[in-house]
Amino acid sequence: MGFSATHISAVETGRKISTLRFSRSADAVFGLVGTEDTFERQWREIRHGVLLEGFPEFLGYESRAAEIRLYEVGVIPGLLQTPEYATVLAQSAVKRGAITADQAAERVSIVADRQDVLLRTPAPMILAVLDESCIRRPLGGPDVMREQFTRLLEFAELPNTVLQIAPFEMGERRPFNLPVTVLTLSDRSIMSYAESAQRGHLERDNNSVVPMLTAYHQLQAEACTQAASVALIEQLRKGSS
Repeated sequence: MGFSATHISAVETGRKISTLRFSRSADAVFGLVGTEDTFERQWREIRHGVLLEGFPEFLGYESRAAEIRLYEVGVIPGLLQTPEYATVLAQSAVKRGAITADQAAERVSIVADRQDVLLRTPAPMILAVLDESCIRRPLGGPDVMREQFTRLLEFAELPNTVLQIAPFEMGERRPFNLPVTVLTLSDRSIMSYAESAQRGHLERDNNSVVPMLTAYHQLQAEACTQAASVALIEQLRKGSS
């Protein structure tokens, strides 16, 4: 296996969580590579157990989308979070008793894995509109927020991104009340993803997705320009120093 007996025992009894490397090693030892019932498959199912129903399927499409349009409320979206910001959110859920410490670690790991899409070749076009509450809500203290603001500014400088802030002043002109993501795949098919408190929903029906895409365009038209959005974030970053 390449792991100590103590480590293997800890995984067997649930004191340690399995890793992808551990699972693949077990598959090799037991001759399960290429079969349907592998330790790797079980590991992936357990890992996705910390996610909302519907989100694992969405992740598969997000990782190969040609265009990603997202709108978020209250928190910085996962694709743009720093590890420190993601950790604060996960640890907060642990303190509330919503998840375990191991599940929190998995959530932070999944956030990091999702961000690989930013390094993909060819890179997808990513359009992000953040409700002003995302940048006004302090999480983790000044240092965490300062680094998070820096990450947003770096994101805005990329050639394949657009970052906008939807100000509070938009009021009733805001077309969405909840976070939403619209994906365009390489074959130009589109789908949307939205979440409730209990589950995520992936929608592929054009009759539902096209109106959502239209509403997203309206949102962009009403939101601050990228230049104005960057200026606001820079102002907040200075205030967090």
